[in-house]
Amino acid sequence: MSLNQTLNEKVVPAVMKFVNLKGVQALKDGMLFTLPLNIVGSIFLLIACFPVKAFTDGMAGAFGPGWNDPLFKLQHSTMGIMAVVAVIGMTYVYCKNEGLEPFSPAVIALSVFLTVTNDFVMFKATPDATPIQVGGVIPQDWTGGSGMITAIIVSLVVSFVYCAMVKKNITIKMPEGVPQGVVNAFSALIPATVIFIGATVVYAVCKFGFNTSFVEIIYKVVQTPLQAASDSLPGAILIAFAVPFLWFFGIHGGMTVSGMVGALLTANTAANAKLQEAGTLDLAHGAHIVTQQFYDNFINLAGSGQTLGFTILLLVLAKSAQYKQLGRLALPANLFNINEPVLFGTPVVMNPIMGVPFILTPVVNAILLYLAIATGILAPMGGALPPWTVPAVFSGLIIGGPSYAIAQLVFLLIGMAIYFPFFKKVDAMSYADELAAQKHENSAQA
Repeated sequence: MSLNQTLNEKVVPAVMKFVNLKGVQALKDGMLFTLPLNIVGSIFLLIACFPVKAFTDGMAGAFGPGWNDPLFKLQHSTMGIMAVVAVIGMTYVYCKNEGLEPFSPAVIALSVFLTVTNDFVMFKATPDATPIQVGGVIPQDWTGGSGMITAIIVSLVVSFVYCAMVKKNITIKMPEGVPQGVVNAFSALIPATVIFIGATVVYAVCKFGFNTSFVEIIYKVVQTPLQAASDSLPGAILIAFAVPFLWFFGIHGGMTVSGMVGALLTANTAANAKLQEAGTLDLAHGAHIVTQQFYDNFINLAGSGQTLGFTILLLVLAKSAQYKQLGRLALPANLFNINEPVLFGTPVVMNPIMGVPFILTPVVNAILLYLAIATGILAPMGGALPPWTVPAVFSGLIIGGPSYAIAQLVFLLIGMAIYFPFFKKVDAMSYADELAAQKHENSAQA
């Protein structure tokens, strides 16, 4: 059996089976509800911590030293509640995909998340003061990036239990003619009671047995190691490899990988945003290297496989009329990080020649970017999250100023160099086919 057959018959079905799991679908689609919060919140954070000292000094002089407090407030109210929104969104999507009314279980999941989280914070009036417990609050430390894995666990458990009970008719039945809203509310009562009892038991065990909360245990035991793995060089390489590898077989690599690692990368970004707000965004203070921007704006620079350099080669150097026209058609979309036209028009998908640079380019550039940040050539990325459609270089300016804009330009040139010999090969083959077709047509007319 050839390698191609092995991949098609063994690897692709296994990958598709995983991608189509209910939990993975809920994670992938449910996390999208946090996207507006991340983007808008990051814009306000960027303004509050603008990397031009003259601007921040001018604002402080005009409006006082606390001029950016309202901006931080908005950032806390968006990026700071990502776990809360995620637990609602993932439960909603899971139950909706199961054909059930999704809002009730989504609200139940939110209540469970708050139940397994402490309702107090430790407060110090001064840095040297003894901490005192302040109750009746929702700790924002756990409603943002630090609570993401707990949000995933809660949403999946609540969704599974709720759907199983409703499908087995373990609900309160209402007579015909009762409004649907009332039916939905009463249908949720028994599943909600069972789920809330379970959540209360978990809270009690963590509190009295371990003197902590469930979300803190998950953060220390599960999330911290996973974030560390995603933030390593092997983690960056694996993510950069997986996106184009899946695309090569026609599976949407960007959406699939984002669904699997998006929560971790979002948590890394949220942690960096806190350091940025505190003015300590550096590796010495625990800043993360592999963040959501690392994924969106570098691994997927100009689209999965970093195809913009290839598209420019098609437009400028192609001899084949087919590829030159493809370059004209694909470039406008590719500039805004949409590269499906070139993926399927070349095609790159299932093309063993183009598969090599398509997979190699993001891996090489991910390694270079990781090393550039690890060695201090580039500063860690903060909380600024430009929309994924912002063109390269411009998104780099938003993320980290001129240094990141230049880095994106350099990576585009590296990608163009990697693609060049493979472009020459497929262009020569297409050009030869066109000449042969033209010769055959001329012979037929003669």
